[in-house]
Amino acid sequence: MTRLTVEDLNQADKERFVDILGGVYEESPWVAERAWSERPFSSTEDVRQTMKDVVRNASQKKQLDLLRAHPDLGENIEMTDESEEEQASAGLDRLSAEQYKTFQQLNTTYRDKFGFPFLMSVREESVETIQNAMEERIDRTKSEEFQTALDEVNDIARLRLEELVATDEDERT
Repeated sequence: MTRLTVEDLNQADKERFVDILGGVYEESPWVAERAWSERPFSSTEDVRQTMKDVVRNASQKKQLDLLRAHPDLGENIEMTDESEEEQASAGLDRLSAEQYKTFQQLNTTYRDKFGFPFLMSVREESVETIQNAMEERIDRTKSEEFQTALDEVNDIARLRLEELVATDEDERT
């Protein structure tokens, strides 16, 4: 797949821009819609930071909706291609019956406490690392975990954006 350049994004009309970047934030094309008006972008980092700022400046309800748009980790449910690939890279699509049960319990406990799914940038992480993070983060306060979840979502978005848009260094080589 040929990655786009920042210039491609700068020249895209709003519909095309959202079509390209609407999935960077899970099931939340509104982030790309709001970022579009900030063109022209000077770099890939500028695009990333603008989208991150859109999330930061959104209402708490909109941020919560964004968090809730993500699937539970390790669940056998329909999800976006991006989430499927990310979870598969961490082995979450190949959990043993015991691991699956543990993840279901942790997901339920976490969701009941915080009101949104456990979020972690899991690409290339191990099942054990993810499980340990879930167990550790369940003990946090709601405000701490809300911010951590937003940070994780922004990291997931950064990785997705890097797959779609050539970095400035890529463009120089």
